Amino acid sequence: MDRFLVMNCFARTVEMGSFSAAGRDLGLGQPNVSRYVAALEEHLQARLLHRSTRRLSLTPEGERYYAEVRRILDAVNEADSAVRAQVAPTGLLRVACPSALAHTFVMPTIPDFLARYPGLELDLQIGDGYVNLIDEGAELAIRIGHLEDSTLRARRIGLFERVCVASLSYLAKRGTPQVPDDLSEHDCIVYTLLSSGNTWHFLNRQEPVSGRLRVNSPQAVQQAVSSGIGIAHGPRWLFDDGLKSGNLVLLLSEHTAAPVPIQILYAANRLLPKRAIAFMDFIAHAFSSVPALNVRERERSQ
Repeated sequence: MDRFLVMNCFARTVEMGSFSAAGRDLGLGQPNVSRYVAALEEHLQARLLHRSTRRLSLTPEGERYYAEVRRILDAVNEADSAVRAQVAPTGLLRVACPSALAHTFVMPTIPDFLARYPGLELDLQIGDGYVNLIDEGAELAIRIGHLEDSTLRARRIGLFERVCVASLSYLAKRGTPQVPDDLSEHDCIVYTLLSSGNTWHFLNRQEPVSGRLRVNSPQAVQQAVSSGIGIAHGPRWLFDDGLKSGNLVLLLSEHTAAPVPIQILYAANRLLPKRAIAFMDFIAHAFSSVPALNVRERERSQ
């Protein structure tokens, strides 16, 4: 068995989503790719892929094996590139990114990024669930908050302020909270994927909140607070349109917590390919020109 060939067939099948697409990409044809992946499973005595008429999906064993195979293939590609003095990054790059950040700030930069690196493919995995870089095959993850996982490394690319807001219509009906304790008497819009749960962070304290609406999307939080359903807490840039129009009002400004970092994370024990470094440099430069993502500590009192 040509181990490198079958590993490459397996990796491209995962990345392309089907045997036929991987066969076209590799110039081998669907039957050969399917046969090679089956041979790999036989060799490992483990099923790597769930097969159905609609789609392929990784088994738990397949997820772990793919992460290691991707690391090996990347190392081989990097070695080849070093010998050939290849400058431009190539290959498939998988990046996980929170949805609001992706739609507002990352996606507008992608056309320029792809134009700059024509040999590179980008799989941007947009979602607010936790992505395990070790097990799920993503090379980079853009995350909001401080790094707590010692198996990862981080590069800070931004700093923003979380604020409390409500609509004029809500405040006219329910009144305006003066201190964080007052939130217990109000309907708060709970974002269920927040790492701190239903606890909001303020200066030197944390406040548990509750309300009649719970959502798992930052965009839904934005829509709900604009329609007067309750009080919201989140990145200031998420509510910029409403604040500029006057429909939304900042609350509890004197109690605002310290700014929150935006970081790109990557596995500490893996060789970082050139395409990942290129993406980090590109996004860091793009974010550096956005005022909302470069809040300074002194700006909190303004």
